[in-house]
This record gives sequence, structure tokens and C-alpha cells, in this order.
Amino acid sequence: MILSLTVLICLGLWWKFASEEDLSEKPLVVSQDASKAHLDLGDSSLPPASMDRLQQSDASVFAQYAGSSSCVDCHQDVFDKWQPSNHGMAERLPHPSVDQKAFEPSKSFDIGSVASQVSAEGESYRIQTQGVGRTNRPHAVERVIGHDPLRQFLVDQGQGRMQAVDLSWDPHQQDWFNVYGEEDRAAGEWGHWTGRGMNWNSMCAGCHNTRLRKNYEASTDSYHTTMAEMSVGCESCHGPLKKHVEFYRNPPPGESPPEVPLGKRDADQVLHTCGSCHSRRTELTGDFAPGEPFLDHYSLVVPDASDIYYPDGQVREENYVFTSFLSSRMHHAGVHCLDCHDPHSNKTILPGNALCMRCHSGGYPGSPVIQPDQHMFHPNETPGGRCVDCHMPQTTYMQRHPRRDHGFTIPDPLLTQELGVPNACNRCHEDQTTDWAIEATERWYGDRMDRPTRQRARWMAAARTSKEGSHRPMLAMLKDDQTTAFWKSVAARMLDIWWFEDEVSEALVEASRHEDALVRSQTAIAMGPAAQADHREVIAALERQLEDPIRSVRVNAAWSLRGEVRSGSLAGQELEHFLNLHLDQPSGQMQKGAFHLARGDLPEALKRYQKAVDWDPNSAPLRHELAVVCSMSGDAGRALKEMQEACRLDPEEGEYFYKLALAWNEMGNQQEVMRALEEAVRVDPGHSRAWYNLGLAQNGKGQKEEALKSLIRAESANPFDPEIPYARSTILLNLGRMEEARRVAERALQIQPGYSPALNLLGSMRGF
Repeated sequence: MILSLTVLICLGLWWKFASEEDLSEKPLVVSQDASKAHLDLGDSSLPPASMDRLQQSDASVFAQYAGSSSCVDCHQDVFDKWQPSNHGMAERLPHPSVDQKAFEPSKSFDIGSVASQVSAEGESYRIQTQGVGRTNRPHAVERVIGHDPLRQFLVDQGQGRMQAVDLSWDPHQQDWFNVYGEEDRAAGEWGHWTGRGMNWNSMCAGCHNTRLRKNYEASTDSYHTTMAEMSVGCESCHGPLKKHVEFYRNPPPGESPPEVPLGKRDADQVLHTCGSCHSRRTELTGDFAPGEPFLDHYSLVVPDASDIYYPDGQVREENYVFTSFLSSRMHHAGVHCLDCHDPHSNKTILPGNALCMRCHSGGYPGSPVIQPDQHMFHPNETPGGRCVDCHMPQTTYMQRHPRRDHGFTIPDPLLTQELGVPNACNRCHEDQTTDWAIEATERWYGDRMDRPTRQRARWMAAARTSKEGSHRPMLAMLKDDQTTAFWKSVAARMLDIWWFEDEVSEALVEASRHEDALVRSQTAIAMGPAAQADHREVIAALERQLEDPIRSVRVNAAWSLRGEVRSGSLAGQELEHFLNLHLDQPSGQMQKGAFHLARGDLPEALKRYQKAVDWDPNSAPLRHELAVVCSMSGDAGRALKEMQEACRLDPEEGEYFYKLALAWNEMGNQQEVMRALEEAVRVDPGHSRAWYNLGLAQNGKGQKEEALKSLIRAESANPFDPEIPYARSTILLNLGRMEEARRVAERALQIQPGYSPALNLLGSMRGF
């Protein structure tokens, strides 16, 4: 996603990539209107996909496709690059020329508690391992996904369901390994290879094939998954080409050739198309087509209060590079995927530092000039002397798959010391301390280390704590015209819990009109809590967003208004389509349950939540949500059971013990209430409501001094709730400590002027 560009980098690849040309030799070209350029993940030369288009039959959609083999006659050179690439080999049928070494001779090994064996029977392959019901039996390999650096194998589990076995082959080390490492997952778990977390139809197929349609049938819990072509073929990026092929095979006299959806290679379209797979995102339609807006089909995951990303924006979990790239200065300067990557071979267009120095040696106006010997302090092209070692550090996923961070961040050991974020120096120099790395970088780069990105990381880390005042830097980022649209979207997302602050709700309402669709989309999410609290100005802004031209904005706004949005409206239909698309996963069932709950259909909500738990019984968050719905339905005993299970599954989550205390309170067991609250504040000392309720419980047992201490801890954790000092003032009054009681009651009024319980208390004290 991007904002206004002051510099637009073309690198010879901006408007087109020509199959016959050597990309590395292309001249550097500057756009004539670079200062006016504006990129937006909602922009596109094609119209958004309508609901009618999404409901087209598979036959009518696939009739528009020609298949990659039809391209070879005219495009032999790029076809030869593509065929052995990770795209060309993204998914395929097993074949002896590629797979025989992995299976023959047969091999037996133990990984964790499971004994497994792989073998070949002619040109067929078997994996014998623990499956459904914890029985150890052979499974026929139906397909292979992935190529380099690892390969996974698909087996048929019935009802159209394909599963990716956890045993994988490393073609470099020529050995088998488990993608989970030593986790030793058990059958029945969501993340076991037989579970929904490793279901090919839902989790893998869309990005390993061309124009895939999942076709999940909720009534039978089965799939009828179809695709235009196995693997990431030509039409995955260029769009359906049957008319194009037919025209050039037999050109009609006097007619112009049909337009190719991605034939003009507009830079924004390329970015949207690459991002459709190389991103962590939520699917909204399940039917992206090249040339259509990214945000018309996906809701992008950006850094937020979770630990998906480190506070400085570096990747932590498996995030597929796109978000990191959008966050980077490189993207803000105008760099796009094809400026570095050959789209057909998937390789970089130049080796090593030569790729970066193409711009940073002075060949591109406005790009910082780098003198390698003065900048790197390591020999050129050695570890530490490669640009990517410092600015694109690697994180290994699936045990054997190292991936480079595309945020182009600058190593900052001081942030490692302060915030725990990794830095490239100590990633390599594991035998050295963080202090050593801080001293070296400050000696080399001096004041340049104290850059704005360092302060932004501190702001992000502070905002994640929800401490008093930590929202103000986020608010400043959102309002600052110098903040890029991407980081504005992050700031908006981080402000959701601060909606009750007038300046925050006003800023979010204003951001809901931002020209950039990513900002509007994240703002629609951030305004959800305020809408649920019936904040009228926010609701009005969300209602306006229901008519936004971009689907992700409409769907996120509809979700924030899920209790009121009209089912027959465009946004209502799109929300329903999105919810139904994900009913094959526990999270999808839970979200559909939340939808029914917001609309007052408690029985249907309870059914959905129960199914989510049935499909993922080891998920503490799902147990917690089910317990809440059970309590709402009046089933206190079942709510207690589910909360006990949530606490067992995740004994380090204070919220679960707090809710367990509430469940015990419904059962009338005050001894267990006290015990659960004490455990809640032990594991989460910042849980204000747990401290508050613990104070009330202690006061009820006559432990008034302990109660006062607990309420002080509650107010320290949440200084914005007038209920807490009010409770403390009533205890002080009962103890005869009049002046203290008066002072604390006035504190409640400072928090919320007109707070009636405190006013009444102070009124009753006037005669004393």
C-alpha cells in the first residue's frame, strides 16, 4: 500500500517486463511525474469483482483459461525459465525423475513419538505414519507441493479433503524431517497433519495452483475443490488467456488482439498480484483474479498489538514478506517486486550486492549513495559484507525454509536491549553481547543510529502495553502528514482500545475518509469496539464506509456493525459471503457464531462455538469464548467446565482465571472465586478487573486492608475507570477514614465528571 511518492524508481522494469530482454542490462529510467505518483492497494485498471462474478460456475470461469502449455509456442524462453521454478513446481503429481531418491530405497525413522516409513512401489509412493485415530498405516502420495528448499506430500483423506503430511523431504540435505521439529503433535489436534491446520484445500491450495476455487460444502463438511491448472502457471499472474491464444493461433483479419489482464504490466497490478499470495491476509472472496484490486479480495494483516511482528516491524511469525515490503522505505520510494525479481525464474535479476548497488552506487538520482568499504565494515560479499545480511535478515520457518525480511530495516542493537527485537549483528555474532553490538554500531554510525524508526519502535512497544498515555504517539502518527499511509494504517489499528478518548474517536472518524484504502480498511476494524459500545459518531462513519468503493473497507465496516448491517445490502451480502467462505475452519465457525450472537440468535451462536471447539479441542481461546456464550445462555455449569479447561490448556493467561472466578461466582462458590482471582493477578499483575474483583471479594470477607491494596493495584493498572476509586472510597468510609474517603471519591469525579455514585457518596458525607 502506498501513499504519495516523492521519488519513483523504475529500474527499467516499471511499466513492462519484456520476455526477450536481459533485465539486468535495462537502463535506469525516472518517471516524468514521480512527484505526483500515488499507489493504493485499492487501485486497479479492472473493475472490482461483483457478487455475480463471484457466483459464476466453475465451468464458465475455467473456460476462459488456456493452460501454460499453450504459451510455449510463442514464449519458449520465458516458459523454460518458469517450468523448473518454484512457481512452475509449486504443485505437481509425483514423478520418478524428481521423487525417486526420496522414497527409494525405503527408509524408516522415528520423529518424536511416531515411527514412520517411506517407500516406493514402482512409480507410486507411500508414507506410513500415524494418522486419524492414532493408527499407523500407509498413505499413498497423491501430489507434491513445494520444490526448493523443501517438498511436502499430499494424501487423500476422503470427502475431497487432501492433507499435507508433516514429514517432508529436503532435496539439499537429502533427508526427511518433520516440519514441526520436535513439537510431537498428536492426532486429533488442529495442527496435526490430519487436522484442519494442515488441510490442503483451505491452507495451501490457493497459492500453489492457478485460479483455485475451494468449494467447501458446509452441510456435509466436504470439498469439491477445482482449479484452472495445477501449479502457479502463466495465467496465475497474467490472467485467463484463452482468447489471447486463440487469436494468435488464427488471427481474424482486421481485428485487434484481445487485452491481456496483466499484459500491460502496470506496476500496481503486479504488486497486487504478487501480494495475493505472498502476504499474510484474510481472504474475503476466495476468487482473486490478476488485475483486480488486492483490497477487493483480501484484508491485509499489519503490525498491531499482537506479536505477529516485532515493534520495529521486523517479521516474527510466518508473514510471507508482502506486509514487510509495504512498510519499507524501499516501497515508499517506488521500488516494486520486479525491480529485483525475475517474474519467470523467481530469481533475483543480479547476484549479491550488485543488485542493490544498481541504485545505491549513484546510478539513480535521489537514492542514497553507498560506499561499501565505508558502510559495511566487513569485506565485500562475505558474511556481514552482503547488503541482505544486515537489511534483509533471515528467519527460518518449517525447520528448513529461510526467508528474508523484506522490511529493509536497519539493525539496531539498542532496540534489542530495550525491547527484545532481534538485530542482524547478534544474529550472526551469537557469541557477542548486545552491548558489544551497540558499541560497534555507535562507533561506526554515530548519531545516525538515533533515527525516527527507533522512536517509532518504542512507541509501538509502549502502545502494546496499553499504559496511560501510550496512545498519544499513535494518534500523532495517524494525524501526521509525513507518516506514510502504511504506518497510518498501523497507527489506526493500534488505537482500537482507546476509542473512549474523544480525540481518538474523532481521529478515527477522520481517518475513515482517508484517500488510501488500507488506512480506511484498518480504521474500519479499529472502530469496531466503539461501535459495539454504541458510539454514534463512529457508527455514522462506519455506515458511510458500507458504501466504500473497496470491498475490504465495506466488509470490515460491516463486521464492526454486524449486529445492525442489513443482510440484503451489498456490504451485508459480502460479509455473509466472507463468513461462509471460512466455515471449514474453527476460527470461521467462531466468527460466524459471533455474528449470530450480535444479531441475538443465541442458539445458533452456541452451535457454532461448540463446533469450533469440537474441531479444535485444545484451543484455550475457543474454550473461553464457548464458556462466555454458555454463561449468556444460562448454562452456568457448562460455562464453568469450559473455563476450567481453558485454564488447563493455557495456565499463563490471566483473563481465563478471571473468567473462571466469574463462573465460580455464578455457582456460588466464593472460596473458589477468591482462589481464581488470586491466580489471575499472579499470572497477569496488570489485570485491573481481576484486582478490582479481588478487592471486592476481600472486602466481603472482612479483609479490608488487603482489599484497599488490591483496589490500588487495580487503579494503577487502569486509571480511567471511576468505579475503582469509588469502591475504595466506600471501604475507607466504612473504616472511618473520612478525609481519605473524600479525596478518593473526588478522584473518581476527576476521571468521570458527573459520576453519580461518587457524587452521592460525597453528598452523604457533607454532614460529617
